[in-house]
Amino acid sequence: MDQSLPASFSSLLGTASLVELSATTATSFALIAAAEIGDKSQLVCMTLASRHRPAPVMLGALTAFALLNTLAVVFGVAIANWLPQYVVGAVVAILFALFGIHALRAKDDEDDEEVEEKSGHGIFFTTFVLLTVAEFGDKTQLAVVALSSTHVAAAVWLGATAALAVTSALGILAGRTILQKIPIALLHRISGAFFLILALLAAWQAYAAYSGT
Repeated sequence: MDQSLPASFSSLLGTASLVELSATTATSFALIAAAEIGDKSQLVCMTLASRHRPAPVMLGALTAFALLNTLAVVFGVAIANWLPQYVVGAVVAILFALFGIHALRAKDDEDDEEVEEKSGHGIFFTTFVLLTVAEFGDKTQLAVVALSSTHVAAAVWLGATAALAVTSALGILAGRTILQKIPIALLHRISGAFFLILALLAAWQAYAAYSGT
């Protein structure tokens, strides 16, 4: 039996306490939710749900997000195992700082894109393909990679996937008319501030890890 499989599984779960797992899940949820409100993934869900039944749109979105977040946390854990902790922390701090600055400088019309629907396919598959392509390598997936490289991966995956599910559901249920009443610029600033706070924490962790070496 391959002994690396249990080791890999345990690295995803970690040895954190229930409080730490809950805190990581809540942090991941809040960060990803703030970053995704008004983003293109919500636009995809709003557009498709306005033309089709909402259930297959939601299922397609959940499947896409589960796949993308799984890839992200596996990559994040791999990075954490390959590189020294202080290097990982420094890279995460830089990434989060860049995300935060970008979010603070974002304008309301940056995510106002037209969504091209894939014709000739079922709506579940259409939603899955559109969201997988739209979110692959996006800032939220990179944020999940960064978080899972410094925190318990399973908790990051749970929080991030739940956040993306909630924001997609809001897009499907609330629709563009209600979401347009939310000041997107304010949400961008909240997301940016959250990223910058996490950047400072990651920088401190990197310094502490480097000092201890």
